Amino acid sequence: MYRSRRRPLPVVALLLVSLSVLAGCTNAPPPPLVESTSSAPTSEPPPTEPAQPKVVVAGIDELSGGFNPHALADQSPVTDALSELMLPSAFVPGPDGKQVLNDTLLKSAEVVGDADEFTVRYRIRTGAGWSDGAPIAAEDFVYLWEQMRDRSGVVNPVGYRMISDVESRQGGKTVLVTFDQPYPGWKSLFDHLLPAHLLKDAPGGWTDTLDKGYPASGGPFAIRRFDLDRGEVVLMRNERFWGKPAKSDRIVLRAADRSANLNALRSGKVQMGMFTVDGRTMDALRDLDEQVSLTTLPRPVTSTLLLRRTSPQLSDVRVRRAVLAALDRNALVRKGTGGGPAQQLRAHSQVLAPSQPGYSPTEPAGEFPDSPRPQRVERLLKEAGYQHTGGSWVRDGAPLNLVIAAQFEDESYEDVANAVAEQLAAQDIQATVITPEGDELYRTMLPADPETRGSPDAAEVDLAVAPRPVGPDPASTMASQWGCPGVDPETGRTAAFNMTGFCDRLLQPTIEAATTGETSFEKASARVEPALWSSAVALPLYQEAQVLAVRREISGVEDGPGFAGPFSSAGDWVGAPGESYDW
Repeated sequence: MYRSRRRPLPVVALLLVSLSVLAGCTNAPPPPLVESTSSAPTSEPPPTEPAQPKVVVAGIDELSGGFNPHALADQSPVTDALSELMLPSAFVPGPDGKQVLNDTLLKSAEVVGDADEFTVRYRIRTGAGWSDGAPIAAEDFVYLWEQMRDRSGVVNPVGYRMISDVESRQGGKTVLVTFDQPYPGWKSLFDHLLPAHLLKDAPGGWTDTLDKGYPASGGPFAIRRFDLDRGEVVLMRNERFWGKPAKSDRIVLRAADRSANLNALRSGKVQMGMFTVDGRTMDALRDLDEQVSLTTLPRPVTSTLLLRRTSPQLSDVRVRRAVLAALDRNALVRKGTGGGPAQQLRAHSQVLAPSQPGYSPTEPAGEFPDSPRPQRVERLLKEAGYQHTGGSWVRDGAPLNLVIAAQFEDESYEDVANAVAEQLAAQDIQATVITPEGDELYRTMLPADPETRGSPDAAEVDLAVAPRPVGPDPASTMASQWGCPGVDPETGRTAAFNMTGFCDRLLQPTIEAATTGETSFEKASARVEPALWSSAVALPLYQEAQVLAVRREISGVEDGPGFAGPFSSAGDWVGAPGESYDW
């Protein structure tokens, strides 16, 4: 082979000699010189700068740890926003606020007609998956069911506790959910699914892993950067989202105080904001005129003063009524709302919130006045065996000294709790305010079993200023917040109580009948509401609300049907060119 490569060389040499002779015998001029292509002018256009990503910067009030949408301790507007962006739900609010199938996640969901027990079949779309590549599957349904069934301090768990089994079929893409009893409110379940494959075996998965957002997303955006110190969350388009791609590349949430948020909105440093505002800030927002559009958005939470009848000092209904008679309710509402839009959402019902369909006041006329009634305080406490001596109310040698709890670092709840203490002190009822962490308050203190009164947790809290969540199925809300605790048939142990320790065995069949559909919610509520008011276990104050402010340079922002909120439409937001955040 080596020789075969060298054999043509003589032929090439002969050809070169021939060409040289012919060139010497012609009068033709030599060929012109040709310039190297490296120096030739180019007709290509000059390089252009890469397009800047579309970014929406949203101002928020605060950014603190804890974003589990199913935990009472983590309820906040930011939790609402992030869960709508990244955690898929089986059903979502439709244009009229009623629950409709989320056809981005599910192909179908229906009651199985020929099953022996009440069973619902969910069929998950094949392409539905988490941002880390894992499929959204039956294990995510199982995980949420198990957590909501067994834990205290969760939001409206009754429907989950009616489930007897959750089965996986067809490689996890079909889920069969079996209930102990018929449950017409089943469409309210399995909202904001969590990535079970990342949480179920993680230490503190339910309580701690969600302190800094979500480890994976099943929505149009995913967390790119989370900085509690700077008060900033950067969300990027989730390229693995199987649904319609988001129109903007980034959403940035920036936390600041009211003044800074207002200035940033005025200058355009933020294009939209979701703020809890007082009256003064609301006036300043209105002064922006046509620069921004403003919308008041009620949240699915009623701020409520709870009176725990499982507390030794408040076990007598006359004492609870005396406490309520000592209060200036109007002042408490002003304190909690700061004169902002929520002040117009005064609550006068124990189950429904003012913005919910079907809401009407159920409070007995004149029974719970808005201003203090000292004479009634005195009469009720004396009937309960107290004597007024030395500037305090005393029974059996012990003064009436109440402990009021408000969640740590929740400004509005703390303000209301301090105002309650001051108003009680004006009627010579001693009170102390404590501010435990949310997990401690909602998981151990408030739902404590009254039979364990010797434990510190059970006796520590007499009153609490707390959120009372509402949901799309009011019968489930009523059962979760006012129903008696269940009893484990295998162990005989009582499940966690509701936050006031309320349990009326005569009312319980009515509450259960509404949950199973044997009677209507309206009929059941007509019996339950008067009993709750008579028991003086809760004083609703106002439905919480935020203001949505949107500048003109951003498009696609919708209020959101029901309680979905504007972040449910974030995939359609179109922001302005902005920072790339390539880190």
